[in-house]
Amino acid sequence: MKIFITGGSGDLGLLLAKDLTQRGDLPVRMDIRSPLNPQRGKFIPGSILDRNLLSASLKDIDCVVHVAAWHGIHLVTGQKNPYDFWDLNVTGTFNIFQAAAEEGIKKFVYISSTSVLDRFGVYGHTKVLGEEIALTYHERHGMQVITLRPGAFIPWWNKGVYSTYLDWAKWYWKGAVHINDVLQAVIKSIDLLKTGKLEQMPTLFVDGKYEYTPDDLEQWDAEGAGTSFQKYYSTYTDIALKFGLDPAQKPETFDNEPTRKVLGYQPTYSFLNLLQELKESGEKGPLPPQY
Repeated sequence: MKIFITGGSGDLGLLLAKDLTQRGDLPVRMDIRSPLNPQRGKFIPGSILDRNLLSASLKDIDCVVHVAAWHGIHLVTGQKNPYDFWDLNVTGTFNIFQAAAEEGIKKFVYISSTSVLDRFGVYGHTKVLGEEIALTYHERHGMQVITLRPGAFIPWWNKGVYSTYLDWAKWYWKGAVHINDVLQAVIKSIDLLKTGKLEQMPTLFVDGKYEYTPDDLEQWDAEGAGTSFQKYYSTYTDIALKFGLDPAQKPETFDNEPTRKVLGYQPTYSFLNLLQELKESGEKGPLPPQY
């Protein structure tokens, strides 16, 4: 398949290009930045706000994966303002859906966010509107769209966001999804779209793997602070405390069950993996991937 990826030089775009190329697909990536792995598929420098370039770039494309967006971190750090968020996340999303419709492209994966639950936040609102655009093009043009809602999945090796692995680990500890699991969900979405028409347009949360059960989360630390942690990770208590991870921290989780049923999604990275990495590699973390 010939797969068009917006935000193709970003963290997810880099991993997607690697996996798709290795399995025989052709990734066609658009981004305002040059990728670290330009040898993977085809790269088109430019923005999805450039409608003429976008239309010309979608010729003979089989499937679109729309990743490009400003994220909450860009607002927190003051790098982008509400106008920027609207331009890329809303107008840009409209542009890619409309251009794809004009080219007769029917297969589409839209990367939304768990931040839709913060519908009146600057970032969350743009993702709510993005999902509305996706639904509209599904209904109006018969596009087969899969919308994925991962939590913030910027990886620890992105030094523009996390100065160390430990900075990322402290964020992940609150409940999150590893970028490799998001990658899995996107690949499985592409494969499902290959098989034919979907009866409905699925909108799916993409969360990480947890040793904790729903009952654990419902009865969190009912026997005292840190007791839920001790049930699964007692041998890692010293590691958690050494690196400033609170055993009493209850993670925020999202329902993966529909994602499992629709995509066959099976997240692989959990708190146990994180604790093992801290034990083995410390604050520097494991080696980053090769793109």
